[in-house]
Amino acid sequence: MSAALGLKARPIANGTTNPDAEDDSDISALINRLTAEVNQIAVDKTKSIQQITNQMKMLALNALIESSRAGAQGAGFAVVAQEVRGVGQQVETIARELESQLTKRTGDLVASIERMSQRSRGERMVDMSLNAIELIDRNLYERTCDVRWWATDSAVVDCAAAPSAAAVTHASERLAVILGAYTVYLDLWLCDLEGNVIANGRADRFRVVGQNVANTKWFREAKTLRSGDDYVAGDVENQPLLGNAQVATYCASVRAGGQAHGAPIGVLAIHFDWEPQARAIVQGVRVGDSDKARVLLVDSHFRVIAASDGQGILSERLTLSANGQRSGFYHDRTGALVAFHATPGYETYRGLGWYGVIVCGA
Repeated sequence: MSAALGLKARPIANGTTNPDAEDDSDISALINRLTAEVNQIAVDKTKSIQQITNQMKMLALNALIESSRAGAQGAGFAVVAQEVRGVGQQVETIARELESQLTKRTGDLVASIERMSQRSRGERMVDMSLNAIELIDRNLYERTCDVRWWATDSAVVDCAAAPSAAAVTHASERLAVILGAYTVYLDLWLCDLEGNVIANGRADRFRVVGQNVANTKWFREAKTLRSGDDYVAGDVENQPLLGNAQVATYCASVRAGGQAHGAPIGVLAIHFDWEPQARAIVQGVRVGDSDKARVLLVDSHFRVIAASDGQGILSERLTLSANGQRSGFYHDRTGALVAFHATPGYETYRGLGWYGVIVCGA
């Protein structure tokens, strides 16, 4: 299910982005800039043509005036001047039409490229949102494996069956060994079926033995598990008995003989040290500085449970307009780009309806 006890827990990998997506964004920006330059060149050149035709018209007018003064001898020259004047007007008309059509076409192209760029950016942010939620899903899948495995440990099973002083000491020592190898946990608790904590791995730091947790949601759910193959995955919460630290609690039932279908004799609760692990993920998502992005993990109620800026954790509720979709992006009322992706789960971990979200400033 998970790494052997003698191995250190694997660190959470940082999020990465697809360099091709960044290249696409750069190319879109380049095309947009070049199109704008072409548009400006067209405008400048047509204005130059109009200036020249204005000069031709002025010369033609002067020629007509001079031919009229010359009388009959200037009549032929007047015809030429009139033709020059007509040609100038035609060139001016063509120049104006060219400017109008080029400006419209390049304007349409700029708008199209801008839409493509926005779509490319939005899709890139959706991909990174998925990356963030997938990283936490894979990590939490391992937590579900850990708790089911450790619930079959002989020291844990023996203590739950007969919690004598010697059995409690041995179980606590065993849980401490596990904590020494798996640094992503704050503490491990062995509870009896009444919710009393009878042993924990960090007794020197957290004096929880004798505390009753029967009213917690995760314990109530753990008591109803049908077999040792099942587990409880709790939402992130502040745990008062652990110094009010942010934890995600995972539970499995301890069963007679360590057998999956043995009679339940206790509950093992493991407390994942949420804040530093989640922070590593959201701060590891490599958005660009220009994106002014805030990377978030939110639970099924859109409560912020991790934030790259460290703000609003467990207190802020995000207004996420998912509209029943599992992934997508949109611009909110402030113009900010909001990209999101729902948890896909991993292996036997189905996820808890969480989302990875990236909010990019307008």
